[in-house]
Amino acid sequence: MPNMRVLISGASIAGPAAAYWLARYGWEVTIIERAAQLRVGGHNIDVRGAGREVARRMGIEQTIREATTGEKGTRFINSNGETVAEFPASTSDTAGATAELEILRGDLARIIIDSNSTGVEYIFGDVITGVTESADEITVSFQHGPDRSFDALVIAEGINSRTRALVYGDEPVIRHLGLYTTYFTIDRTPHDDDWAHWYNTTQGRAALLRPDNKGTTRAALSFLSGPEGYEDLPPKQQKTAIRNRFADAGWEIPRILEGLESAEDMYLDYIGQVHAPSWSKGKVILLGDAAYCASPISGMGTSLALVGAYVLAGELASHPHDTDTANQNYERLMRPYVHQAQQLPPGAPRIANPKTRPGLAVYNAALKLGATRAFSALGEKIFTPPADKIELPHYTHLIKSTFVSNQNSDSPQQIPHDDEDHVS
Repeated sequence: MPNMRVLISGASIAGPAAAYWLARYGWEVTIIERAAQLRVGGHNIDVRGAGREVARRMGIEQTIREATTGEKGTRFINSNGETVAEFPASTSDTAGATAELEILRGDLARIIIDSNSTGVEYIFGDVITGVTESADEITVSFQHGPDRSFDALVIAEGINSRTRALVYGDEPVIRHLGLYTTYFTIDRTPHDDDWAHWYNTTQGRAALLRPDNKGTTRAALSFLSGPEGYEDLPPKQQKTAIRNRFADAGWEIPRILEGLESAEDMYLDYIGQVHAPSWSKGKVILLGDAAYCASPISGMGTSLALVGAYVLAGELASHPHDTDTANQNYERLMRPYVHQAQQLPPGAPRIANPKTRPGLAVYNAALKLGATRAFSALGEKIFTPPADKIELPHYTHLIKSTFVSNQNSDSPQQIPHDDEDHVS
């Protein structure tokens, strides 16, 4: 019997993780990515709970540990630069504002890709333009390449997935949370340390500086707002809007805004969640943020991506000729986990972004109390997402191929070259 063929759209975390497992189960895997090469940038993310268990089963937990940012914890700062409260990094799989395994998104993506079977084909710099499904297969059209046929299509793109819109239209609902956040990299200064620094000021504004392992600092600026369309503006106009919002914000904001002007990796988003009544239509399946984004506020994005990829791959491989049953099992196992992840703390994100000085004073007092020894368990609970609230199935019996990780290889089958659009 010929191997089952799957096309995965999206080469961030969920897509390559699904590719890893499906390749091990004997499927022929192709990943298509809009970007011309692997996106190695991105902000700090964490690997917690069930997501960490999936990393263990992939054999990459130690590699992740060696690539962490070294963040020691999170300090909440006032306008004078004084520490209001601090929460050290956790030593557990799940707890804390700073997880034990904090890593840059791009570094985790590369680790997963480098661990994939050499049979995984990567196509960069192309997009899906059409999907036609028959009883036996799916025919996919591309902007640049010729049409190709597959047994399944997995859409593992972002919250505003264009491929999802091709198949699902506006059926999935994006529930915006009234918060804009922009992420970018700035120069590290001598007084930057290995703690994350979180600063709140009035008008619902907040700044976050986090260490990385590249000799730079990762910055994020957030503010409460109704929809303004900033996410659709050109980068230059986005930077102007951010600068106007934070012009009088105090602390190290002038330095951060100066870094913003020259930042080439700025990404601005209107934070939201994806609620889709179904994650599948026939042989087309949604995965990760395209299916069930819980928002960065949840602290669950990476866990949802890794766990969802593991479960979906296992169910597809368990029912290779019965996609309906595979999809039903995927949703049955994942829906409760996703539901928990999308239940944000009461009042979020407004509670963490006070608008007035009295509100800011109450917020800082609560943080100070939560950081005391007497209330440390409460403080830890506040920053602990439901990262382990799922019983992971075992699919070991499905593994058809064993391979040695290519994490130290320069093989173009695994590591996209900057001057290549198609890597196979």
